Amino acid sequence: MPMHSSLKSHHTRQRRNVLKRSERIKVLKAEKKWKEGDSAYGLPKVKTKP
Repeated sequence: MPMHSSLKSHHTRQRRNVLKRSERIKVLKAEKKWKEGDSAYGLPKVKTKP
């Protein structure tokens, strides 16, 4: 029986949909939507740039 296509290893690395918390803070600071002292929890998700 052949292996299902989702179980095969991929040689290309897929892009992440969202950034990590520290990366989101960096982007939000650049967009002036987050300032020092704000909570690092409950941040809005930020899409990666193509």
